[in-house]
Amino acid sequence: MSRREEIRQNRIRKIESLQKKGISPYPEKVKRTHTNKEALDNFDSLQKKEEQVFLVGRIRSQRGHGKAVFLNVEDGTTSIQVFLREDGLGKKAFAFFRDYFDIGDFVQVRGTLFLTKRGEKTLDADDLKIVSKSILPLPEKWHGLKNEEDRFRKRYLDILFNPEVKEMIRKRAVFWNSMREFLTEKGFLEVETPVFETVAGGADAKPFETYHDALDMDIYLRISMGELWQKKLMVAGFEKTFEIGRQFRNEGMSAEHLQDYTQMEFYWAYADYKMGMKMVEELYRYVAKKTFGTLKFKIRGFDIDLSKKWERYDYTETIKSFTKVDIFEANLEEIKRNLDKLGIKYEKKGLNKGRAVDILWKYCRKNIGGPGFLINVPTEVSPLAKRNEKNPEITSRFQVIMGGSEVGNGYSELNDPIDQAERFSKQEELREKGDEEAQMFNHDFIEALEHGMPPTCGFGLSERVFSFFMDKPARECQIFPLMKPKNKE
Repeated sequence: MSRREEIRQNRIRKIESLQKKGISPYPEKVKRTHTNKEALDNFDSLQKKEEQVFLVGRIRSQRGHGKAVFLNVEDGTTSIQVFLREDGLGKKAFAFFRDYFDIGDFVQVRGTLFLTKRGEKTLDADDLKIVSKSILPLPEKWHGLKNEEDRFRKRYLDILFNPEVKEMIRKRAVFWNSMREFLTEKGFLEVETPVFETVAGGADAKPFETYHDALDMDIYLRISMGELWQKKLMVAGFEKTFEIGRQFRNEGMSAEHLQDYTQMEFYWAYADYKMGMKMVEELYRYVAKKTFGTLKFKIRGFDIDLSKKWERYDYTETIKSFTKVDIFEANLEEIKRNLDKLGIKYEKKGLNKGRAVDILWKYCRKNIGGPGFLINVPTEVSPLAKRNEKNPEITSRFQVIMGGSEVGNGYSELNDPIDQAERFSKQEELREKGDEEAQMFNHDFIEALEHGMPPTCGFGLSERVFSFFMDKPARECQIFPLMKPKNKE
């Protein structure tokens, strides 16, 4: 029997013994007058009054022997030192502690606060109860564990032992809440749109497919944050909407790409992409300052300063400067030769010029630190963006470029139903030729556009932005990343 299993069996015996004594190892109620942080923050007042306090938390460590023991008890706010002594608890209660309490147990302690000779704020306990008995021991050496799979599989331990992971989760919450706060203050209405769709739309991506038993039909999980639905709300008369939620793309995994992640998209009627760019700059600065307290970041080896003037990067000229390829003059075969020459790996099945150009651009953007906006994106790779009025080969689209990647995408939305239908038809042809990421023809959306949609700017960003600000892989910045079951690995 392993040491771990031996400890487990011993603790199960303790649970059985407690139950025989009529003591529940998992009581429903606890008494708590203060969090640990509140007790420490109000230490002087509580000590002066000799006021009894009730605290709860997990035993993280224990030291001492004989008739006196110091515990470190941690709740969700902080940890506090608890002093147990036989003459304070009573001989019977102290023996009970010795017999039944272990590191990892959740406890309720009652007592008064005092200052030790070393100057540490401590609770002198006169009563101690188990409120949740742990069966498995906490690992002795978890902090600094390098095996990513182990850390993600037992993420609760990673959070428990690594304060930086817990802090990351707190920052993640501030990140999304500050975005919600910014948009709400700008007059945007938060909405919820369907997760299940009969036609996956709003992005170039491969959807997850599932089956709806009650309606007896195949459906998709959404690949955008309700882009086409929010545009229908523009048709319906709403002028400013946004949604923050989960979306799903059945694609490859990388440091930047996830399949199940949080996204925000806003839609702003009577605004164009230039107005969108101005507000997005404000949004990024606001969220960064609220979440991280700074506008300066080290991202993927680049020094990023959000406070400086954001650059503008022309799509065609940027590709030409890095690769010497003129995307409007080159044909598919010429672009493929350049991809091969540059050593860029790509999926040959269903490859078309638009997809090849996009791959070439993604190679180039790795060299751009930002912050800035990619502009003048070709119509061929922007099926939902409005054409530029002066040059119909490009669109009124912008992408936020930071740390060598795209961390936000927006445009003046295409509201011409005839043009949109033609582009959907071209996308449908690409799908039939094997491009799984090409968009599906959405007849309902075309009908909505035919009722009239005002000029609108739309923009979206995902949790990739948060991971970039953290300068960590996207998967590391999820609270519970998806894992394959152990027996299937």
